[in-house]
Amino acid sequence: MSVTQRPEGALRDPGALRDTRTPSRVGGRRVERSGGYVPYLIPGVLLFVAVIAVPLVMNLGISFTRWQGVGDPDWVGFDQYQKLFTDETFWLSFRNNLALVVAMAIIPTILGLLLAAALFDVVSKKYPRTTTTLRAAFYLPQVLPAVVAGVVWGWILHPENGAANAFLRLVGLDSWAQNWLGDERTALLSVMGVLVWIQIGYPLVIFMAGLQRVDPQLYEAAALDGASWWRRLWSVTVPQIRQEIFVVLLTCTIAALKSFDKIFVLTGGGPGGSTLTPAYFSYRNFFVSNNVGYGAAIATVLAAVIVVLSFLFLRAQNKEDAS
Repeated sequence: MSVTQRPEGALRDPGALRDTRTPSRVGGRRVERSGGYVPYLIPGVLLFVAVIAVPLVMNLGISFTRWQGVGDPDWVGFDQYQKLFTDETFWLSFRNNLALVVAMAIIPTILGLLLAAALFDVVSKKYPRTTTTLRAAFYLPQVLPAVVAGVVWGWILHPENGAANAFLRLVGLDSWAQNWLGDERTALLSVMGVLVWIQIGYPLVIFMAGLQRVDPQLYEAAALDGASWWRRLWSVTVPQIRQEIFVVLLTCTIAALKSFDKIFVLTGGGPGGSTLTPAYFSYRNFFVSNNVGYGAAIATVLAAVIVVLSFLFLRAQNKEDAS
């Protein structure tokens, strides 16, 4: 019968026995702490290069050419950008995009803050289940695919058989019935209304999550000082969830600048360019007019605007955090 000899000192130090049996495991942990995270970064880096970096560089190169998508592109330098900055349609699309920023960022942020504060301060204290149901109902448009939401709203706003005009006729307001998406006077406002409905659930959920970390004693102290609900909202809630407000404004502004799918489904940029956006204008040059170089220039300028706005938002947020 063979006897296994224990390492010297194993009985006095149990850790010595453990290290003797599995020395590579201990060493492996040391390697993982020093540089073992690098393999985990490789898939993300490769995905970034393939999906973002390479297409961005290719798009930038194409923007300096005149190309119809087939054949060899002709190098024209900055001609596409010179044409772009003197193109009235391009500037019209940017003006429309500013309206969409109001509809997707500013209005939903204000309404989302008011609704979140009301649900958190008033409704949740008496009806917690109702709060959960309402929060889910407000967030539902965010879950719906943009194409589905656009098609449904296209039916609702149809000039002849739409529910909106049918309701107006039912209550005796026939003169208010409009071709909501087909009239230049109402198309942009109608799209803005749809976007507010789609977007409002996102800031609501973010703000309600932020309110969870606000110290209730701050509200109690403000109430004891005689502050009204509106005063507490402005003086307590807004400063405490300032970071969430910055995040919502930044992400919603970027989403508004990239607006394409809702415009594509609802109006196709019409009528008369009244709902045209830079993203849809770029798409139309890429795939409809076969003016690929010009479409690439539009996309490049749009990407630059988004990067600059993101930098300004983040810099303002850092200043607020430092103060």
